Amino acid sequence: MILKDLELEFFKLGDNYKTKDVDNLNKRLIKEKRNVSFLKNIVLDKQKYHRTYFQVSLGLIKDINDKLSFIEDNFHNLNDWWHVDQLTQFIGKGLSLDIAAYKALEYINNPNPFARRWGYVMFMPTLVKQEEAFDVIISLFKNDDEYYVVMAIAWLISYLAIYYPDKTLEYLKSKPLNKNIVLKAIQKICDSYRITNEYKDKFKSLRILYK
Repeated sequence: MILKDLELEFFKLGDNYKTKDVDNLNKRLIKEKRNVSFLKNIVLDKQKYHRTYFQVSLGLIKDINDKLSFIEDNFHNLNDWWHVDQLTQFIGKGLSLDIAAYKALEYINNPNPFARRWGYVMFMPTLVKQEEAFDVIISLFKNDDEYYVVMAIAWLISYLAIYYPDKTLEYLKSKPLNKNIVLKAIQKICDSYRITNEYKDKFKSLRILYK
């Protein structure tokens, strides 16, 4: 496949195509084993092909370690891509808590804020549910000033609050992170429909600790 062929495929989708239309196209390209590596050096300029590049490329790779290596080789192509959390969907099954924890230690220290964001969002939505996940995940948290990373940490804390509300309350009471991150996390917790109002009130009460 070459760029001209892909441009034609997008033309067929029409001007008002939706994400599901691109996903259906990408699934077909994976089934046909189409190589889209030619997009590697242009996706930052041609953002509409961003999803196709990652989804199809990762869909054609079988081994989880090879999938993660592909992402690492493309950290520069994550720049300005808010939706790095979608990579967990693209890599599919095979990512274990142990592998994620080991890799996240590297990712959260990367100079690229979107690579750091990936180091946190890779635990959602599945790995965070595992029994051992709480201690593993909180050991990774560190203060960060980049907006996209702050929001990733806050989002992950809100997931912890879904599955481990009491542990998460105690964790935040210890003031482990700066005010900006924790207040964003509490807001996300309060926005969640999977957390009871009783617990939301408990998390809200923590705000006074961060004034």
